[in-house]
Amino acid sequence: MCLIQHYQFVIMKFFERHNVLFTFIAVAIAIKVVWVAWSCWDHGSFSKEKKEIFQRKDYLVDKVVVTPQRLLDEMPEEIGSQFQGEWALYSCSMLTEALSNMTKIYPDYDYEAKYIIDSLIQIVKSPEIRQYDIDRWGDDPLQTLDGQKGHLSYLSHLAWMIGNYRKISDDDKYDKLHHDLCKTLNRRIRQSKIFNIPTYPNEPIYVPDMMVAIVALSDYAELNNGKYKSTVDEWLKRAKSEWIDKPTGLLVSFISEDGEIYELLKGSYTALNCFYLTKLDHDFAKDQYKKLKAKFRQDFIISGIKEYHDHFCLLGLDVDAGPIILNLSPTGTAFAIGSATYFGDSSFRTRLLKTAEIAGHTIEKENKRHYFLSDFALVGEAITLAMRTNHNRVL
Repeated sequence: MCLIQHYQFVIMKFFERHNVLFTFIAVAIAIKVVWVAWSCWDHGSFSKEKKEIFQRKDYLVDKVVVTPQRLLDEMPEEIGSQFQGEWALYSCSMLTEALSNMTKIYPDYDYEAKYIIDSLIQIVKSPEIRQYDIDRWGDDPLQTLDGQKGHLSYLSHLAWMIGNYRKISDDDKYDKLHHDLCKTLNRRIRQSKIFNIPTYPNEPIYVPDMMVAIVALSDYAELNNGKYKSTVDEWLKRAKSEWIDKPTGLLVSFISEDGEIYELLKGSYTALNCFYLTKLDHDFAKDQYKKLKAKFRQDFIISGIKEYHDHFCLLGLDVDAGPIILNLSPTGTAFAIGSATYFGDSSFRTRLLKTAEIAGHTIEKENKRHYFLSDFALVGEAITLAMRTNHNRVL
């Protein structure tokens, strides 16, 4: 008994000594719980979320629709010029996708969206934004459309953005450029012995990057009497039979220059693949989303998408996935919101948005909202808005 009483005394003294610290932690946790509950109060339907969606859009427009150099300066210097360029490009293309989505949800929004997307296209066309791609390939992607080099990332995102512009506009401002871009992408895909083209020289095929090109060609086909649809259909057919990871049944993340598939599956890439498939093939997308949840879903502490399904990563840092903590992928979690929204998976979508709130922490100022983390990774704010507005008209 004396020993037990001794330990009880020691524990009591420890808590007394650290009472202020524990009280502070408890209060901080309580405030965070209340904050998250308040911030997510209106989640669940586009009508309830309208105010927040438009507030987040307004913040992004202020931050992204600026001079090209100022946008690049918003990207963290620590990631290097290539990724600064990529993140700036993604910020523009994902904001464009969000704006296009919003016109489907809120039909009276077409007019403003058209002019903002026009500005975003002009930014992406600028020499400053193109420079990251020029540095890797050694020539200009827009001045070498008749050439053989890949330039996949830049050309695909620009074509995707123009497709979204044409869907909501009544002019032909970008019709010729859209035609030239998609003609180039289609030709380079068909001339490739593995039906895929590289993002950069001497690197593997990044399947999510490749899917942007397929989405762009699909949009073009929709606007131009089915032109290039055969390429889209053939790519999807081959994806289902040749580029599937056998253990999981999921579309692979990487393909070698010789057409061999890599065994490594990344949660961030897989979730992004699922999002792009919602633009291409409903049934294939639904099957992949189901398998994504089966292999990559994580509900320990908070819900989200794991970066690795076959091993645990306590702490890690990945330029695509973000800071990996307890195996949770910030980017994978954000991309999964796109499929959850599209398929009406409201329960999981709400969980993912709560995770985004816990990790990102919303700030509301001057009738605008954004996650605190967007001060460090603006692209994440644009991605999340695009994903949470990935509307499916059928639902």
